[in-house]
Amino acid sequence: MSGVTKRKHVLREMLEDDYELPRDGQQIVRIIASRGNNLHEVETADTETENFLVTMPTKFRKNVWVKRGDFILVEPIEEGGKVKAEICKILTSEHIKEYIKAGIWPECFKKGDTVSNGRYTSNYVKESCDGNIEQFEEQFNEPGHLSPNRNRPDLLAAFEDESTSSEDDN
Repeated sequence: MSGVTKRKHVLREMLEDDYELPRDGQQIVRIIASRGNNLHEVETADTETENFLVTMPTKFRKNVWVKRGDFILVEPIEEGGKVKAEICKILTSEHIKEYIKAGIWPECFKKGDTVSNGRYTSNYVKESCDGNIEQFEEQFNEPGHLSPNRNRPDLLAAFEDESTSSEDDN
């Protein structure tokens, strides 16, 4: 199977409208950080459970990307010491909506979160960013407040110097 065909099948499987609920042993987790070598650190809905590593299966590698804050469905693996689970599905916003309707979405992932562009973001982060944007706009909307870019020569001054020197020559 060619790489393009494989990618097409993997993406179709991930984005299909089949909103299958998690089976026994599978759990919903949130990615905290990428640890390299197709390993990701995740947190579970249980607050007493410590964070652990999950591995991305070969079929997803170089075909699907995940980032911090994404939700995934994992199933445990027996041979893992530090790596305790394998990713079986990457959840989209549509999957999340269906899981909430079915009543299986973990409560701790609901608290203070709102759907934004298919991703879940904390209201606290959104409010603090809005405050920083307002502060930034107030600071830089004053005329003449921006300092010149010191990495570039002042073209206007160079142009004026050339024009005055050419007038002196005449």
